[in-house]
Amino acid sequence: MLDSIRSFFNQRMHLGTERANGAQPGTDDAAEQQYRLQVAACALLLELAHADDEFSTAERDHIEAVLRRHFALDEETARELLQLAEAERESAIDLYQFTNLVRNSYDLGQKTVLAEVMWGLIMSDGEVARHEAYMLRKIANLLDLQPGYLAAARKNAESR
Repeated sequence: MLDSIRSFFNQRMHLGTERANGAQPGTDDAAEQQYRLQVAACALLLELAHADDEFSTAERDHIEAVLRRHFALDEETARELLQLAEAERESAIDLYQFTNLVRNSYDLGQKTVLAEVMWGLIMSDGEVARHEAYMLRKIANLLDLQPGYLAAARKNAESR
């Protein structure tokens, strides 16, 4: 996973140029960790979108908008991140590599925002499929997000 992330962001975000221009040691490590988190969060969104065996245009558009808004990416970079995350999701054996990274890196507020985004994704196609709701509860559990926070995230997503 790390090699494909590095390659993607070296091309799109010019990490190699920053190193050559004297970026502080550790800066690239922090940026790389941030990019890994972006891929992990996106992969979780994709897993949720595929839970009902239908990945609609509305769901794709929702994920792309979330990537642009929350990660401050341009449209092309958001699409490429989506493709990279899809490839990582398809090659993953389970959700652990994604949920573990997010669980250990995000604070409670960030996890709650992610849950709100996930509820928004589920609702983006007009219906909450049983498989999607189950997958969201499973992901929330793996992220150590308590049910009360998940319920609050759902209310916030419904009010938007």
